[in-house]
Amino acid sequence: MAPRDRKRASPRQGPQRGGTRRRTLVRPTGKRPESGGKGKRPRLSRTPRTKVAASGRRLGIGRLFLVLVLVASGVKLVFVQGFEAGALSEQVDDQLMTRQPIFAERGAITDVNGRVLAFSAEARQLYANPRLLTEQQREAHRKDPEKPNAEEWKRRIARGIAEITRGRISEREAAEALFSDERFLYFGPLLDPGVARQVHERYPQIGSEYRAVRRYPAGSVAGDIVGAASWRKGERKIRGTVGLENALDDRLSGEDGVRISNTAMGSSLVIPGTKRIKAAEPGSDVRLTIDSDLQFVLNRTLSSYVDEYGALGGSAVVLDARTGKVRALSHVDSSGEESGKSRAQRHLSNPAVTTPYEPGSVNKLVTAAGAIEHGIVGPDTVLRVPEKIEMGGATVRDAWAHDTLPLTFRGVLAKSSNVGTLMTAKKLGKERFAELLDGFGLGRPTGVALPGESSGVVPPRKQWSDTRFANLPIGQGLSMTVLQMAGMYQAIANDGVRIPPRVIESTVDADGTESAWPRPDGVRVVSESTAETLRNMLRGTVQRGETTEQTGTAPQAALDGYQIAGKTGTAQKPDPACHCYSNSKYWATFAGIVPAGDPRYVVGIMLDEPESTHAVAPLFHDVAADLTRRYDIPLSPEPAPELALRAR
Repeated sequence: MAPRDRKRASPRQGPQRGGTRRRTLVRPTGKRPESGGKGKRPRLSRTPRTKVAASGRRLGIGRLFLVLVLVASGVKLVFVQGFEAGALSEQVDDQLMTRQPIFAERGAITDVNGRVLAFSAEARQLYANPRLLTEQQREAHRKDPEKPNAEEWKRRIARGIAEITRGRISEREAAEALFSDERFLYFGPLLDPGVARQVHERYPQIGSEYRAVRRYPAGSVAGDIVGAASWRKGERKIRGTVGLENALDDRLSGEDGVRISNTAMGSSLVIPGTKRIKAAEPGSDVRLTIDSDLQFVLNRTLSSYVDEYGALGGSAVVLDARTGKVRALSHVDSSGEESGKSRAQRHLSNPAVTTPYEPGSVNKLVTAAGAIEHGIVGPDTVLRVPEKIEMGGATVRDAWAHDTLPLTFRGVLAKSSNVGTLMTAKKLGKERFAELLDGFGLGRPTGVALPGESSGVVPPRKQWSDTRFANLPIGQGLSMTVLQMAGMYQAIANDGVRIPPRVIESTVDADGTESAWPRPDGVRVVSESTAETLRNMLRGTVQRGETTEQTGTAPQAALDGYQIAGKTGTAQKPDPACHCYSNSKYWATFAGIVPAGDPRYVVGIMLDEPESTHAVAPLFHDVAADLTRRYDIPLSPEPAPELALRAR
């Protein structure tokens, strides 16, 4: 058989049959077509150009997306390894790190002799999870019926706690806590760490948490000064709430430390060699100028006079005459008002520095100082003092009825003549009087460092009408605290130089370094000779002469063997009902110098509405007598001579 002639078919033309040409449509499958039969070559197909282009675009987009993903991953990797490496490392460390606080010891507060007035002690607060305790004990009882049920087990724990704490936590108190449905609660008072440990060792279900507690071994002695501090749960520290505990909180509190160790993942096992400690910095101790023994006696004496004379309350202060240091500062209210109050509530403020009052005649010192300093009068200058005086439309009278009296200026002060004082004040003038008020420190705080100190009230100079000026020299229309009042007389005791009072002696760091508290600068108020003259004049106040006319206003304040200088004051209290001064309610005041010849101490006293305004003189006597005994003050070289209060 002769072989067939083979022809290559045109791609555009299929095989011919019967002499007829027929076009064949080939679907673009992308594959080579199979041969149509034996000896036939496979047909070729061509993909349309538009389809090829679309496929290429899809491929380009995919490649671009892949590139973007890789770039983003690279950027993230660089960011993580570069910028976030430290933070991520810290997070890992935190997961493996255990931090235990090391609590700083709060500094103590002591008196000038080192007697402790406030210190911190470590304590523990018990806590429990009553609901969990119930669930655990029920499960234990279910597994072993011989074990007590949950209720019986709680009663046993309550009895055990009462036994271990020796009743500080009663069985009833513990049972009420354990039978509650709380998931977590604290209960009972603070306990000694050793007692809390015994409770936990016997009953592991009962935990204890660290607390610091502030102790005041002297009780209420100097409580108005020291103040109070208490535990702050959020800060886990003791913080001062009132008094110096609050004012000096930063110095007293110190800075907590921390104990850091790394632990294995998922375990409390400490990795050896990873412990690191930042030691706590204890707070500084604070030493006061207060003598706690003197403070105790002053409190007791003042309280007895408040009770005896039915006063609403009273304040007293003892200053060192040369340094202005506060040796005692006391305030008491009438009996019973303190009951039921916490220490913070009792000592929320110290009225001796926070509550001003009108001083009355003790303020006549200002006029006397100005008159002597400017040579207007001398101690023996005789003033013919009438019963009353007109000033600015106001009529001012003396406290006792009299005809015109020939009083020495010394007698005007000793007899506390309002009229004689205003006669002299008119000659002194408003401007010089205002300068002296400023020099004596009135109208602004003393800076004693006790919180809440009042500046008192001195009306602005531009508001001084003649009528108002008729009140100021005799101690009305202005106000001061008992500390400010004592500060005025300290200036006279210290040869005319006022030293602002202070209550802090020094601070003592943890290493024992003692730093003196800054001493305020002295303020020259009057000359040394004027101050000496005034001290001699003020002896007339406590003089008991041969006649009433030669007797001062406070002979009960005199002290055998000592020359005493002082001044009384009786100020009418404002009556809100009539917007006038009351005729029955008074502040009774006294300021004195012990002794007059060689001043050692200045005493300021105020009684609020005593039944007798004469109560302050014997109160001063008792305080002065204690001072001379306590500090072995030598007797005056000679008895005080009788001073001429009235011209013969």
